[in-house]
This record gives sequence, structure tokens and C-alpha cells, in this order.
Amino acid sequence: MIQVANLALAAYYKLPVLAMLLQEGEVQWDPISLWRQMGWPARLVVIVLFIMSAWSIGVMIDRYIAFSAARKQSRAFAPAVAGALREGKIDEAIRVAERNKKSHLAKVVTAGLQEFQAHQVSTEISGEEIEASKRALERAAAIVHAELKRGVSSLATIGSTAPFVGLFGTVLGIIHAFGQIEAQKSTGLTAVAGGISEALVTTAFGLFVAIPAVWVYNYFTSKIEAFDVEMDNSSSELIDYFIKKSGRGKK
Repeated sequence: MIQVANLALAAYYKLPVLAMLLQEGEVQWDPISLWRQMGWPARLVVIVLFIMSAWSIGVMIDRYIAFSAARKQSRAFAPAVAGALREGKIDEAIRVAERNKKSHLAKVVTAGLQEFQAHQVSTEISGEEIEASKRALERAAAIVHAELKRGVSSLATIGSTAPFVGLFGTVLGIIHAFGQIEAQKSTGLTAVAGGISEALVTTAFGLFVAIPAVWVYNYFTSKIEAFDVEMDNSSSELIDYFIKKSGRGKK
């Protein structure tokens, strides 16, 4: 976040130059005019930032839909599976889990129930078999965690690199401005207007891409941590159920 703040400060100090350019009327600030005034190096920077923005928006939408579905189905799944287990209906509990395939809790609980059910042929379940169910729960939780986190790390990458891409565009704009000074043998605003506009636009676009990506990454990370806690609690409660079901809890 430090680099984002630094670039925001740099953009703030460029505001007097921006005001002068607006007064002079040297630069047209609508998107089409800005695009036409840019050199191809700056255009490539904008294209890269646009791709990064599109990717981050796609991840945001995909993860929001996935997390919303997981939360909604888990709220329906938890009481239903709890009722089935209280009645000792493991088959029914598995069927309930299979009807809620988008639920993070259902994916974990199903793995544990299936492993436990495989050992129910014997009247007494050994500690090793309960440990096997525990390991199945841990494996399922790890897989679900990876599924929930899919694409989220790219938001952190975009949030940390987009300001530097924008800064690269700023440097290109300054180089363009100096090139115009040399070509026109003039240091007036007319000579540097195009380069300054490139620098301002790429800096602003870099911040525009980075800031939402960082915010949403932090939000999604907190949601994933909450899901992990719920899966850990469900796994622990299911293991306790297995111990009681096997009769080991009475000893």
C-alpha cells in the first residue's frame, strides 16, 4: 500500500500542471482524444492496465458468486445434516450434503461421513479408523480451501504491480515530454502537453486498477479465513460424533 500512497501523492503534486494545461487548452481530456494524443509506448501501458483491470473484475465477480453460493447453501445444509446425524441416519446426511455441492461445509462433511461409513461394517470402530476419518476431513478441508482461494492471490499481485505499471507509463510520458522539448526547441506547455497528459493518465489508471484490487483482496481473505474456521469447527464436531457413535466416548 505504500507505493499506492506514494503514487497518489505524486499525482497530487501534478495537479497544478494539470490546471495550467486545462487553462491553456492544449490537451483534450475526453478518453478518445487522450488515446489519440498518446504515443504507442503509453498506449501499451494502458492496454496492460486494462487487461489487469478486466482480470481483477472477473475474479471479483467469480469469487463473489462462489462465496455467496457457499454461504447460502451452508445455512441450509447445517441444520439438515445435524438433524440427520442426531437420528443416526448417515446415508441421509450424505444425501443432504450431495444436494448442497456448492457448500464448503458439505464438501468437508461428506468426505468424513463417507470414510466413517466405510468402516461401519464392524460393531466397534478402532481409533485408527477414526484417525482415518479425521485425515479425510483434513484433506477435504485443504482442497476446499484451495478452491475458495482460486484467483484471489492474483488480486494481490495486481494490487501490488499496477501502481508500478502506471509509474512506468509516467516515466514514458516524461521521456515523451523531453523529446518534444528537444524536437520543438521550446520549453512551453505546448511542447510538453502530450507527455504530461500521458504521465497523468497512466498514473491515475494504475491507481484506479490497484486500489479496488487491494480492498477486495483483503475482503476475500477475511471471508476465506471465516470459512476455514467454520470447516475446522465442523470437522471437530464430526469427529466428536464419530467417537460417540463408535462407543469410545463411553469409556
